[in-house]
Amino acid sequence: MAKDSTGTLDLSQPGEQVKPFTPVEAKEIVMSLQKPAVFYNMAFDWPALHWNATHLAKLLAGKRIRFRIGMKDVGTAPLFETESSYVDATLEEFLAWSLRNPSCPSGPFSGYEPCKYWAYADYKYITTLFEDNSEQFKDVKWSDFGFPGRDGRQSTLWVGTLGANTPCHLDSYGCNLVLQVQGRKRWYLYPPEDANFLYPTRIPYEESSVFSKINVVNPDLKRFPLFKKAHAYMVTLKPGQILFVPRHWWHYVESIDPITVSINSWIELDTDHEARVEEAITRTLIFAIKSADHLSTPDSWLNPTEPEVTSHKTNLHYLNQAVSKYLEHQKRNKSEHRVSGTHNTEGTFEHPLKRKNVQVNADKDFKLMLCESNPQTIKTKKPGKIFFGQNLFKVLPVSQQTNPTGTSESGFKGFLGENEGHLGKLHSAGTKSVMKDDSGAFVDQEDPGSRASSIQADMCTNDLLDCVLNPQVIGLVAQLLYERARHV
Repeated sequence: MAKDSTGTLDLSQPGEQVKPFTPVEAKEIVMSLQKPAVFYNMAFDWPALHWNATHLAKLLAGKRIRFRIGMKDVGTAPLFETESSYVDATLEEFLAWSLRNPSCPSGPFSGYEPCKYWAYADYKYITTLFEDNSEQFKDVKWSDFGFPGRDGRQSTLWVGTLGANTPCHLDSYGCNLVLQVQGRKRWYLYPPEDANFLYPTRIPYEESSVFSKINVVNPDLKRFPLFKKAHAYMVTLKPGQILFVPRHWWHYVESIDPITVSINSWIELDTDHEARVEEAITRTLIFAIKSADHLSTPDSWLNPTEPEVTSHKTNLHYLNQAVSKYLEHQKRNKSEHRVSGTHNTEGTFEHPLKRKNVQVNADKDFKLMLCESNPQTIKTKKPGKIFFGQNLFKVLPVSQQTNPTGTSESGFKGFLGENEGHLGKLHSAGTKSVMKDDSGAFVDQEDPGSRASSIQADMCTNDLLDCVLNPQVIGLVAQLLYERARHV
């Protein structure tokens, strides 16, 4: 399809098009894929493809939304939301600023030079944006992917400028479908088994997001040497295309055109019952430990999306409810899972959004956070084979992609030798290992006596939390809690 001057698809072309997959087929593919893939020609008739930034500015009619501001000149550390600047502005002001239109006021953006800064209206719930214009919800048609009734009400809008990005993270709940509307975005994705190479952290904390300490496009390989072992997948998503991100795949996303617009929806899965228990454990521990750490303030560790520090009593209540719901779900589905060749594929629509708020001492809000089983769950057979082609493309590892010169790219191997990049080793195998002590003097690792008693640990609360809240540790704690709950 052709594009118009705004970078969105030209939908006025003559001729009738047929979608390559029926809703049933599309859903079977989504629920069976284990790796990222891009759907083509599945949204050509969606009215949401008209939602470029200019059109959205007219639809929202002066409504103010919050934009995150960051510098384009990136360092080796990711820019988390706790470290970003923010402005509340209209899309008209955003466009005047980003397009450098002197005839239109840029309002709160006037303090930021467009050549040095990017702006991002991220995680904007369409239900909130169009609460006074609910007809717009129908413009988004996830029903084409086999989820009847799923539309803009269960979707999120993203509007950004060149360089706007989301730090590398994984989503604890569900899988993800992303429609690109305007401009292009580059996605870097990493499989769940690469978690240890991505140095996971829960600081800053928000429910449902596990962040990486690494800026994957400009990594500090001396500080994070294991990242060299990570298996990067990369894709540039273009208007009209829909990206499928499987459960627990890490991803970093960056806008590479002057204006970009995306719409996504998180599809909840049966496995979210267990994930909610793990999130409840994480919340209880981090709030308990951080509340006792008088050297830190919530602004430094609590993501702006989390409204407040909830009490230990409230967090324990949430944890107990999450465990109870998980065990009830396991009991209810135990007989169903005995049916050979079938599996649960229905996402639950009651609470589809990624980010959820908890209010202190409000039992009803806990119920909002806990995913109820859908009594109308649909079970479909796993397809024996997924046929990729012109309408469904695999997202390939970077090592299998070919650059313009025709050579194979292999990540960061050009920076370090094969034997480099291991924790505790600064030189390749066969050479003497040498490290610095606290005073800056070199010590011989092969001669323990050379260290004497000079080693002193200097761990802070965040170092402790990175270990205690490691997803693998939390998973083990969850299993122990299930056993305890079953025998109480």
